[in-house]
Formats: sequence, C-alpha cells, structure tokens
Amino acid sequence: MNTELAKIDYPVVPPDAELSLLADKIVQEIEEGRRALAISISETIKTTYWRIGRHIVEFEQDGNKRAKYGTAMLSNLARILRARVGRGYSRPNLNNMRKFYLMFPKCQTSDKSLPNFQTSDKLTWSHICELITIDDDLEREFYTKECIAENWSVDYLHRQKESGLFMRLALSKDKAGVLALAEKGQQVQSPEDVVKATYTLEFLGLPDKFKESQLEKKLIDNMQMFLLELGKGFTFVKRQYTMTINNVRYRVDLVFYHRVLKCFVLIDLKKGAVKHQDIGQMNMYLGYFAKEENVEGDNPPIGIILSHYKDELMVEYATYGMDSNLFVSKYELFLPNKEELRKMVKGMLK
Repeated sequence: MNTELAKIDYPVVPPDAELSLLADKIVQEIEEGRRALAISISETIKTTYWRIGRHIVEFEQDGNKRAKYGTAMLSNLARILRARVGRGYSRPNLNNMRKFYLMFPKCQTSDKSLPNFQTSDKLTWSHICELITIDDDLEREFYTKECIAENWSVDYLHRQKESGLFMRLALSKDKAGVLALAEKGQQVQSPEDVVKATYTLEFLGLPDKFKESQLEKKLIDNMQMFLLELGKGFTFVKRQYTMTINNVRYRVDLVFYHRVLKCFVLIDLKKGAVKHQDIGQMNMYLGYFAKEENVEGDNPPIGIILSHYKDELMVEYATYGMDSNLFVSKYELFLPNKEELRKMVKGMLK
C-alpha cells in the first residue's frame, strides 16, 4: 500500500495587512457609492418639490378662473394628495414647495430637463426649508452662498440666521459692501473682513453675574462654537499667552492664527466696558508679536478687545493714530433683535 500522503494545494491566504488594505479600498467604494446615492436622492427630492411648487404657482396664477379656490386651496389639495400618495404632502409642506419655486426661480440641479434650475448638492431640502423663511432677497442670497462655500450644517445655518450674522456683518460695511456681501458671501481679504462689530455668545450660557475668568473658561469649553462665531480661517493657538518684557510678565487671554490672512489674532476679554488702558496694552501686545513672534511670511498681527460695553467716543480718541489692526468689539450673551438689525441695514441701503 502506498503510504505516501497525497499533496493538497491549500489556498494562499494573504497576510492580514494586505487584507486590511483590500478592505480599505472596498469600504471607500461603498462610502462613495452611498454618498453618490444620497446626493442623487437629495437632488431628485429637490427637483420634484420645485416642480410641485411650480404647478401650484401656475395654478394660482390662472386668473379669475382659479379665484374660487381662495386660501383653502392648499388645504384641499393636501387632503386629496394624502388620499392618493400618503403622508408628506401636508399644507405646510406644500407651502414650502410653493415658496421654494418662488424664491429660487432659477435654481438648477443635475436634471438636464431643467436647464435653468440649479442648487448645490450641499443644499438639502432641510437647508432650503430654513432659507425660504428669509423674506429679504439679499439676506437669503448671503446665507445660501455661505452654506455652499462653507458647507454649513442645517443646525449651524439656523444658529447663524437666528443670530443675525448677515445684519451684523453688514453694519460694518457701506452700501456697496452690503451688496457685495449678499452677492459673493463673506470674502476675507483684510483684517476688517474678519472682525465683527458684535459677537453673539449666547451658547456660553453665562449667568447675569460672572467673572472674566469664567468668560474665558466658557469660551475654551465651547471652542468649536466660538470658532464658528469668529468665522472662517481661525485656528486656536493658546490661552493665557505669556510675554515677558523687562522682567514683567503680561498675558493675552486668547491667541489664534488666521490661515487666510496669515497673521496672529490676539483677543483680550473684558467683563465690562473697555478702558483706554486696555487699548494701550493691546497695542503693546501687537508690537511684541510683530517683533518677537512673527516669522517670515507672517503679516502684522490683529488685536481684538472683546468687551461687554463699548464707549464709541472714548475708543475713537484712545485709538487715534494707533495701529489700524487694533479693534474694539462688543459681545452679547443673548440672540440679538433681528428686526432692529434689519431696519438698520435697510436704512443704510436707502
């Protein structure tokens, strides 16, 4: 009997590292497929809702022939649609589709059958439902462009809309600047473009009475939200940045670096009103950073004194002849009155 064992060809098993690389490629393909599918679904939803809105508006615009339906038309239409196609077509939803068509008449998607229709794939239907609550065309155009350029989430869009970001930025500009802000979104080309007159810090949840140290700690604890409030391009460097001048130690509360302007941004926090001594001290900080911390390629630093109250006349006198990169801004611990801001911006545009 032949006792010699028969040869068996076992499959070669790749090392774990090779399998892991293969898995990485497959996972990447799956994720890209999911993203493409999500975009396709989102675009289909927007196109369908835009078309529904168009049908509703065209029906309404058919003169006296349709007048008998009156204001109850959407409610009756919603009742018929619910019976035929199920939920999702309530009166509020139909009204949103109607407003979508009216406010984005040239909104385009990848749908080739609608050559004049375009929205970015970064704008979901939820984004659009937030945007169509804004009646002012300039304001809505600004938020639309910022959503696309900065890839804002729906929650962040809601927060910035509620905090009156457009109006707060517009109040620091002239008429041409407001129009450019709406047309192009927020452009960063100079220090004036990154500094707001007022910062809204309602997310800190500070009590009525607080210490400056509490304000600083809360900002550190909520750094992500603070960076969003500061705007595009800011990266956090350090808190309580120490400078030694003639054996005396000074500390600036918060130091950031701006990636677009390529400069340090120093922020000093004040619980109450800013004083002229605070302005002189910030000017010294700017001189120190320009001489001792800047490296080749860095631009002059920006200084922001962030105070709860601001005496405009005192600030004007105290900053006379000083570095134009030194700013005094206010912060508020609650959402602003948007209607008052809106009135002020409209007054500028007259």
